[in-house]
Amino acid sequence: MKLDGLKVLDLSLFLPGPAVSLMMADHGAEVIKIENPKAPEPTRFKQFFPWVQGDWTVMFRTTQRGKKGLTLNLKDPAGKEILLKLVKEADVFIESFRPGVMKRLGIDYDTLRAANPRIVYCSMSAFGQDGPWRDRPAHDTAAVAAAGVLSLSKSPDGDSGPAIIGVAISDMLSSHLAFGGIMMALYRRQQTGEGDYVDISMFESVLNASPNIVGPVFAGGQAPEALKERTHGGNAMLNIYQVRDGSHIALGGGEHKFVEELFNGLSRPEFIEPVTGPAGEGHWPAVAFLREEFRTKSRAEWEVWFEGRDICWMPVMDLEEAWDTPQVWAREMRIKDPQGNDHIGIPIKFKNEPGRVNFDLPSHGGHTAEILKDLGYSEKEVTALKTAGAV
Repeated sequence: MKLDGLKVLDLSLFLPGPAVSLMMADHGAEVIKIENPKAPEPTRFKQFFPWVQGDWTVMFRTTQRGKKGLTLNLKDPAGKEILLKLVKEADVFIESFRPGVMKRLGIDYDTLRAANPRIVYCSMSAFGQDGPWRDRPAHDTAAVAAAGVLSLSKSPDGDSGPAIIGVAISDMLSSHLAFGGIMMALYRRQQTGEGDYVDISMFESVLNASPNIVGPVFAGGQAPEALKERTHGGNAMLNIYQVRDGSHIALGGGEHKFVEELFNGLSRPEFIEPVTGPAGEGHWPAVAFLREEFRTKSRAEWEVWFEGRDICWMPVMDLEEAWDTPQVWAREMRIKDPQGNDHIGIPIKFKNEPGRVNFDLPSHGGHTAEILKDLGYSEKEVTALKTAGAV
């Protein structure tokens, strides 16, 4: 597999960091998940993540498979010594603590670089390692709110306030940026022999995902007005419509060919020219017509009507339906382990050396003894470290 031979140390918790190391594990990297002996990964516990399959929470199963479990007390000199020994033979180090924590623990980038100049060290935090907000605590919703995107998460024709976005977008966007940054640093290391420090901000990951919505901000010095913007409800062909049975459909493409196909099919060609034009008032009559027209049929009837027509659309599915579609199963984005438990599949698909899921899940410290013995510790020393609380 693409990352065979890569060794990754992951000290992160919850979602952003574990999502990065999961992508690496799925493509062959050896990932060691390092946890506090007295404070395990929170996603292990059903009181926080109540949906369980088999012996594990679904959240843990979908973020931690294929990793080894090691417990280290990093406030104990012996625990820190073990980490430094691991760092000397590692390629990647991932952490998601608040800025300053790693320096206080004595395991910041400069310290680890001294032990291994080739290490690629990735820090993931809400707002990055500097700037006036660096010490603010924040998880996904707060990061998305700060990036201005939460203000857009509401129906363009309603009066309700912002709605919580259903996926942890700053977590996942930042994990993908981190993955790319780590790979870039590893590629550069081939030429220089030197690793690097990667500073990833959840907040900035959302800002970076906003090129299609910052037009009015950069060019007009103002926040967008939803009904005048292409992707906020001001375009008839990029909109959500309720149908007769109360469900919804989404139109998702405004190219001229789609506009012609839709309005000729509905016998309303007079809307083609204005809907092909800029978003805003010119689209409003067509939007009003479509809101009424789509309510005349059920979703099933509209599915029949759309069949064979070259129009960019999809029904708005609930999550259960979405994860049971033929497309999901055909592309193996939902897979089952030998016990019948569900997993999210591998989204990066290679023709040569494809990723391979290792369904094994790390118990809390389950590989501690094995890892320590590989580092040269005797069985007696391992027992003593456990007794002392260092591991």
